[in-house]
Amino acid sequence: MLTVLQLLYLTLHIFKIVLLARLVADYVLMFSRHWQPGRGSAATLEIVWSATEPPLRAIRRLIPPLRLGRINLDLGFLLLFLAVTIGESVVLRVMLSA
Repeated sequence: MLTVLQLLYLTLHIFKIVLLARLVADYVLMFSRHWQPGRGSAATLEIVWSATEPPLRAIRRLIPPLRLGRINLDLGFLLLFLAVTIGESVVLRVMLSA
């Protein structure tokens, strides 16, 4: 049981790191529109997008981006990051109590 919880915690932690990489990449692409990733970074970004886009798309279907004038605030990313962080915390508490 403890091994399953450790594996779940590790998976959530890695996914959280991938989400942070997605956040950084989104900001780089947003502020530097002419930036083109090289071969290695393009492959890494493809993995990051492939891992994060399906859950984000599902959340965006339920909660569309919030329009604030000319700005679209994507609440899906924030909710997914919060859910992963809470899940990580719950799994850690269960692991420590076992």
